[in-house]
Amino acid sequence: MDRAGFIRELLDRGVRRGVAAEVCTEDGASFEVQVKDGEVLQYNVSDGMGLGLRVLKDGRTGTASTQILDEEALDQLLDGAIENAELVESKDEQFMFPGSDSYPALDLYNPEIDAIPAAEKIDMAMRLEKLALSQDPRVTQIEDCAVFSTTSARGMVNTLGLDVSSKASLLGGYVSVVARDGDQVNTGMKVFFTMDPKSVDLEAVAQAAVREAVDGLGGTPVASGKYRVLLRRNVAGTLLSTFSGIFSADNAQRGLSRLAGQEGEQIAADCVTIMDDPHRPGSASSAPFDGEGVATVVKAVVENGRLNTLLHDLKTAHKQGVATTANGARSSYAAPVGIAPTNFYFAPSGDDFDAMLARTGDGLLITELQGMHAGANAITGDFSLAAKGFVVEGGKVGRAVSQITVAGNFYQLLKDIEAVGADLEFRVPGVSCFGSPSLLVRELSVAGE
Repeated sequence: MDRAGFIRELLDRGVRRGVAAEVCTEDGASFEVQVKDGEVLQYNVSDGMGLGLRVLKDGRTGTASTQILDEEALDQLLDGAIENAELVESKDEQFMFPGSDSYPALDLYNPEIDAIPAAEKIDMAMRLEKLALSQDPRVTQIEDCAVFSTTSARGMVNTLGLDVSSKASLLGGYVSVVARDGDQVNTGMKVFFTMDPKSVDLEAVAQAAVREAVDGLGGTPVASGKYRVLLRRNVAGTLLSTFSGIFSADNAQRGLSRLAGQEGEQIAADCVTIMDDPHRPGSASSAPFDGEGVATVVKAVVENGRLNTLLHDLKTAHKQGVATTANGARSSYAAPVGIAPTNFYFAPSGDDFDAMLARTGDGLLITELQGMHAGANAITGDFSLAAKGFVVEGGKVGRAVSQITVAGNFYQLLKDIEAVGADLEFRVPGVSCFGSPSLLVRELSVAGE
């Protein structure tokens, strides 16, 4: 049975069984090559399709999925999804969406990525490793080096009239290096991703990873105390990613976020604006519609320190009596709907990194955090994390710092941000993509020597 016919029959059978039905399809092709010592270490190519069914029965939803489109799968899917809906114990009413009046036209797919031969991507990985090894004699080992590409197509259609689709592609890679100087060892990593293959600068990627490793050699602790801290953009983005759940309306409604009922109130410093931008070019997390088929919109979640909105799907929006922010999310065609940001980031200012250092004066520059899973409480906002970085003296970077722990609270950190930089950078996207410029924080606790 062809896919279109399978979907039509599945939806028709749903109607005949008295449920609203929705089909989500996902086609994906991915490539990744890892190299080590000039040879291919691992080579993965996948190409597949999956179909997920979601039904709405008596205000409850159930899901089922398949990768086989045949007659037998039709009733199996319906039976499974309806049974799952009947087992739902939550009293929160669920919804299915008939479609928006219009959808944004986003350029998320570049056929040039699909056209890159596997041999060329392998060569890119080999060159990246070679470039990283040639930058500095103290770089003695490459931990990881890879190039990857993905192309995905997603479609949603339901019995209420929804019928939408999108396609996206991405090219990326990463290199992690080890630098040694006597007994001192340090690592550095750089990741890149783009929709434009012509924009890839492998030498710049290698240089950034090596600089990270070499500059951090010889790090020693600082005295314990409270320090003025400049969080480099990668560190600030990691913190935003870790604590992004506090902006979920579902978490707020379940008592898992202190932002419940705070809309319209000042929750951060005046210089802080946090954006959720599903239309951002060059990101695989951008999309014209969310996991429920609602047209996506660009929004300032926090604007000049004031909380404008939490992130909503149809369920939480109905519960709160507001409009959805189109942040219903599915991690895959088989997953239920949850809430997640898209491209979520601190909006940049006009201050470059040197200006941010100058504003820091005397303090610490934190360039790496470790132990996010064990040392950060996503509900309370508390964190206590191993860190590396540099002393900042008179607005200039000084000696390397390591073997310290940085502690604070994310809710308080938002209020203590004194300045936001211009050096916005994003992490490699999944369902969500997180970004930040460097952030100057008034004070954080540091445990050292």
